[in-house]
Amino acid sequence: MKIVVAVNIVLSALIRDSSTRRLIFEIRHDLYFPEPSLHKLRKYQDYVTGKAGLNERDYTRLLTTLFKRIKVIPTEEIKENWDKAKEIIEHIDREDVVFIAAALSLGNSIIWSEDKDFERQTRVKLLKTRDIVELFFS
Repeated sequence: MKIVVAVNIVLSALIRDSSTRRLIFEIRHDLYFPEPSLHKLRKYQDYVTGKAGLNERDYTRLLTTLFKRIKVIPTEEIKENWDKAKEIIEHIDREDVVFIAAALSLGNSIIWSEDKDFERQTRVKLLKTRDIVELFFS
């Protein structure tokens, strides 16, 4: 199974040494993150470092460690499913189009997110952190 990881999951893993962070390293499925959303992680860097008590070097080190486990999906691979993704979720949340497009591009994949907007579409399966725990570790 291929799992597209949403921004909120990566931010959660950066902020605390939590179950989310541990899951990223323990899940034996491929994890993916869309390249166009990398700017969001940079956008929230100050928030994360303040909340987590990290300096810039530790933040960068932790982010690098997480992305040794999470593969970045190049923008070019996502573009072919962009229009279909827009039809599915743009009317709900424009910022989620990239994650639906990434999931469609990968085929047989799910989205891991705590964002309730994904629940309002039916084309791509959504798992929340508690679902991931139940599915893979129960």
